[in-house]
Amino acid sequence: MGDWLAVNEKGRLVLEGWDSVELAGRFGTPLYVLSEGAIRRRCGELRETFIDRWENASAVYAGKAFLTLAMCRIVQSEGLGLDLVSGGELFTASAAGFPLDRALLHGNGKTGEELALALASGVGRIVVDSLSELETLEEVASSSGRTASVLLRVSPGVDPHTHRYIVTGHTGSKFGFPVAGDSLREAVRRAMGSSRVRLKGFHFHIGSQIFEKDSHVMSVDILTGAMAEFRRDLGLVTEELNMGGGFGVDFTQEGRTPRIEEFTDAMMARLSDRCLDLGMERPRVVIEPGRWIVSEAGVTLYSVQTVKRLDGGLTYVAVDGGMSDNPRPSLYGAKYRAVAAGSMKEEATEVVTLAGKCCESGDILVEGMRTPPLSRGDIVAVLNTGAYTFSMASNYNRLPRPAVVLASEGRADVIVPRQSYEDLVRGEVIPGHLE
Repeated sequence: MGDWLAVNEKGRLVLEGWDSVELAGRFGTPLYVLSEGAIRRRCGELRETFIDRWENASAVYAGKAFLTLAMCRIVQSEGLGLDLVSGGELFTASAAGFPLDRALLHGNGKTGEELALALASGVGRIVVDSLSELETLEEVASSSGRTASVLLRVSPGVDPHTHRYIVTGHTGSKFGFPVAGDSLREAVRRAMGSSRVRLKGFHFHIGSQIFEKDSHVMSVDILTGAMAEFRRDLGLVTEELNMGGGFGVDFTQEGRTPRIEEFTDAMMARLSDRCLDLGMERPRVVIEPGRWIVSEAGVTLYSVQTVKRLDGGLTYVAVDGGMSDNPRPSLYGAKYRAVAAGSMKEEATEVVTLAGKCCESGDILVEGMRTPPLSRGDIVAVLNTGAYTFSMASNYNRLPRPAVVLASEGRADVIVPRQSYEDLVRGEVIPGHLE
C-alpha cells in the first residue's frame, strides 16, 4: 500500500489519517478519496529529481488523468504547468485561476472554438497534431490578430509494449506526424513560413503504463536525428522538446512503480550526448506525467450490496458502483487490488469476484480478490484509483457520479459534490408536443 495508507487498532484501513469506514459513513459511497500529501510528495520528487537536477527542464501535469479546480490549485502551488486536451479542461484551469502561460493544449481533433479559446486565454503552447489542424490554427489566429506558439507532435514509430489502446507513438497512430514520410517536413515548412505561428519545437508521447525506459530513449534518438535534419535542410533551430509521459504505475503489490529518474536521467543523458554529437544546443525539455503523479494517491470506497455464492465455488460480491465510476477494467482489462476496509487484520479466507452494479456482464472491478468473508454494508476499498476514474466516469444506467474528497492531515474536504438524481435530469427539456 502507499505511504498514506495504514491500518488502525480497529483493523480498519486508514487513509491519510482518516478511518476509511468512517469516511464512507460520513460522505457516502461510492467515494473517491484523494491524498493531498501523496500528490504533493510526487510533485516534490519530480522537482528534486528532474526540474532541479537538469538545466532548462520543466514539467506539466497531464490533466486528463484527474482534473478539478482543487487539483489545478495544487499543481499551481507545486510550480508545475498543465497539459490540457480539451476546451473543458482549459475552462477548468481558467476558472481555477491557473496561469495559462504555463499550460499547453493537446489533442488530435481540436475544434476551431477550442483553438480560439486557447489563443484568447494565452495558452503557452499549442501542440499541433496534423496539417489540417495547422491550417485551421492559422485561420483562427489570423481572424483574431493573434500568434500561436506551437510544437509539432511526432510519432516516432516505436513499440513501447503496453496495451494497444494506450499506445500512441507507433507509425499509424491517430496522433501526430509520423517521422517516416513527408507530412512532418511539410508541417515544419508550413509553420516556419507562417506569420501567425511560431514553431518552438517538437513533442512525442509514445503511450501509457510503460515500465522500461528503452522506448523513450529510442524516441529521443529518433527526434534528435529529425531535429538535426531540419536544421541542416530548413534552418530550423529547435528551442523545445516535449518528451511526453506515460511512466508506469504498479497496480499490484509487487512495487514495480519506477522512480521518475529511471526514465528522465536516461533520456536527458541521451539527449545531451546526441545534441553534442550533432553540433546542436540542447533544447529546453518538458515532460508531462499524469498518472504517475496522481494514481497511487487515490482510493475508491464502495459498500457491499449483495454476496452471491454459485455452485462450483464462484462468489460474486456486488458493490454500489462499478464501470460507471471506473471503466478501466472493462475498457482495458486493467487490474486493481481491493481490500476489505473494515477487516484488514482478519484472515483472507475467501476468493471472490468484485462486481459492479451496471447492467453489463463486463462490469467486473476485480477478479480473484482475496478477502475475509464479506456481508452487505461492508466497505471495500479499491486501491490506486486516483487516475482515469473520476475523469472517465459516466452516468451510464443513470447512476450519479460519486463525490470526491481531498484528504490531508486533519482535513477531509469535498472537492466535487456527489451528484443527485435531480442533477441527472438538469438541463433536459421535454418538447412542447410531448407535454
